[in-house]
Amino acid sequence: MNNIIRAIEAEYMKKEPPKFDIGDTVKVWVKVVEGNRERLQAFEGTVIAKRSGSVRETFTVRRVSFGVGIERIFPLHSPRIDRVEVMRKGRVRRAKLYYLRNLSGKAAKVDEKIVAVTAEDKAAKAAAKAEAKKAKAVAPKATAKPKA
Repeated sequence: MNNIIRAIEAEYMKKEPPKFDIGDTVKVWVKVVEGNRERLQAFEGTVIAKRSGSVRETFTVRRVSFGVGIERIFPLHSPRIDRVEVMRKGRVRRAKLYYLRNLSGKAAKVDEKIVAVTAEDKAAKAAAKAEAKKAKAVAPKATAKPKA
């Protein structure tokens, strides 16, 4: 019975779910339907919790807007979630950051995690920069039309 449930849930799970941790500042792009149109809306904030697993996995994002704290719970595998961008990595020592609800101002900020840059990362960045420079040099320049 348990294998049957897992097989059904596997159909609805994203192939590559976004990688982020608690304390990270993320921008969640949500598909919003208005009438017959669909658009993307961004919600940026700090991840204060992640819970459960499988297809039911959710994460909570908190932000302060006009002095009011707003928390939103997103299902990780929902088709309404277009993408999740990590804006900055946070350095925390807790699994749940509910204590941020009682803090305000700079006290509610999460320290940024300083990630060591490896030689491979530097080489990849330099290669990408050189490739972009080469593509820019190959592109034809637009010429201005003479005035008549």
